[in-house]
Amino acid sequence: MRKLVYIASPLSGDVETNLDFARQACLYAMAQGVTPFAPHLLYPQMLDDNDPAQRELGMKMGNQMLALCDELWLCGDITSPGMAKERALAEDLDIPVQRVSMDGILYRPPDELRWDDGQEQPPGPSMDSLC
Repeated sequence: MRKLVYIASPLSGDVETNLDFARQACLYAMAQGVTPFAPHLLYPQMLDDNDPAQRELGMKMGNQMLALCDELWLCGDITSPGMAKERALAEDLDIPVQRVSMDGILYRPPDELRWDDGQEQPPGPSMDSLC
């Protein structure tokens, strides 16, 4: 089974640019042979990040998922306050933390994305084939 990696990167500020960077970070993680989980790409699809109660709920759910991950990757060259909290939680849970630079993430040749069994792209949507 592939390693499950929690992807942390900034969200607030230039949200569209930051979401694009988070997607790039996930593609980079896949190219490294791991399965990424980026809560800030999931929960804002259903929760309002501008509503403090909904943002807090999203953070709590992300923290619960972090506890299930094998590693935390801090992506980019800055650490947002939310990322700092995620790092502190990972350290409390003895989850390894790795910094991945923006330059490392943004430079990824298009043919670098591979699945463990050598396929050029992940198999179809069957959950059995993904786990």
